[in-house]
Amino acid sequence: MAVLTAQAVSLSGLAPSYASAAAGGDKVTPSERTFLHVKNGAGAPITVTLTASASVRGQAVGNITVSVPASGDRMIGPLPADLLAGPSDGLVPIGYSSATSVTVAALRI
Repeated sequence: MAVLTAQAVSLSGLAPSYASAAAGGDKVTPSERTFLHVKNGAGAPITVTLTASASVRGQAVGNITVSVPASGDRMIGPLPADLLAGPSDGLVPIGYSSATSVTVAALRI
């Protein structure tokens, strides 16, 4: 499991760095200005799961799941702390149904 560092998008441009998705999942610091770019190079779709930690009136909020098509990509976010910050470390847990041929970048605007 890796902690992804959000890369700042700027007026001068950003050539983002992508990391291989970790089989055990990744984490990122939550922010209203942070999002994920997940690229799936595999021949089958995958599911990205963001584990929600919030509750409303005592009822747990469901996890967020996003399907990333085969040979496709998805932008996922923003990642607000009040919904997604893990109770033990304050980071957003990111899970992948398969990490094979999957890369991810955390970006911040």
